[in-house]
Amino acid sequence: MDFAISPELEALRARIADFVAAEILPHEGDPQAYDAHENIRADLLAALRAKARAAGLWCLQLKRESGGLGVGRVGMAVCYPQMNRSIFGPVVFNSAAPDDGNMMMFEAVGTPDQKARWLAPIVAGRVRSAFAMTEPHPGGGSDPGMMLTRAEAQPNGAYRLYGRKWFITGAEEAAHFTVIARMSDDPRTGLTAFAFHRDAPGWRILRRIPIMGPEEHGGHCELEFDGLEIPPQDILLGVGRGLKVTQIRLGPARLTHCMRWLGLAARCVEIARDYAAERHGFGVRLADRESVQLMLGRLAMEIEIGHLLVMKAAWELDRGGLARKEVSMAKIQAANTLHKAADTAIQINGARGYSKDTVLEWVYRYARQARLVDGADEVHQMVLNRFLDKEQGDFWRWPVAGGVA
Repeated sequence: MDFAISPELEALRARIADFVAAEILPHEGDPQAYDAHENIRADLLAALRAKARAAGLWCLQLKRESGGLGVGRVGMAVCYPQMNRSIFGPVVFNSAAPDDGNMMMFEAVGTPDQKARWLAPIVAGRVRSAFAMTEPHPGGGSDPGMMLTRAEAQPNGAYRLYGRKWFITGAEEAAHFTVIARMSDDPRTGLTAFAFHRDAPGWRILRRIPIMGPEEHGGHCELEFDGLEIPPQDILLGVGRGLKVTQIRLGPARLTHCMRWLGLAARCVEIARDYAAERHGFGVRLADRESVQLMLGRLAMEIEIGHLLVMKAAWELDRGGLARKEVSMAKIQAANTLHKAADTAIQINGARGYSKDTVLEWVYRYARQARLVDGADEVHQMVLNRFLDKEQGDFWRWPVAGGVA
């Protein structure tokens, strides 16, 4: 395998790293840079987004014809960790969840008209978006087959939606929504994906759910649908193709989460190393203590394992594969590595790490959700076991050149 990247991609990675260091990181230590939900303040975000666009560092995940830089999944795996060296980074480049995954979804499944109406405004940074799938018990979570929100066909050709969704990221600030609803009990063709605008009547936000935090812009909300009417032209891929839309939406989006998390994990190591290099105790630098060296060395290896798993999954997606097995492995590794990196960095920093003098406590609270969002660890482990049952010894087989993706 050739892990070398092109000089052009390395130049883009370096430009992103320089932008983060010069334009974004200095704001993290300013309490005035944060909004009420502990994310970057809206007016500051707008100013930094304008600078990122002017620097040609905008929406690199999308194709050029969609308004992006067209770097592909492998290019994203190289650049996304650099973006998330800052806790504010991804949203500045318009590469943060959930907009990131929603844009890639609309780009993949939208008609030209749907792309013009639903994708282009997100790409331009004029609106934010949300993807409404998860439901309260006994509805669907990781298992879409349990979904209870329903869509009913109307005599005028439209559809009306009834039901509830919750933990919908970004909903309070979103203008463009995609919602998954049931139209039949068929396990493969029973779900349909609909796009709608926040101004449409027949739905509402019940509450912004308080979380351990910090929160993405727009929070995590509970929604109620009570007759929201959606015309047939706002169905994605067609009636009964909602499960396919969900698969197209969640696979690459899970992987971009992993890319960002590995960047945050590396930032935690950086903060820990800097402190260990200057902090003395009992006449010895922390960095010279074997116990600290073991912790940091292990983290470095875990992050590199994450990079390799992410890169393999990105490569598989770029060559046309689904990468379901590869994405699940990357998701488990990256999520747990981020949590461990934040915890270890706090331990090395002591009381300083537990305080708000560094971003470590912010990362620690954020990191705990990583093992839950887009499928809990245990769900992905079950997915991997299903592949193991099916493939047995071929689970670890290398792809053969010239094989079909």
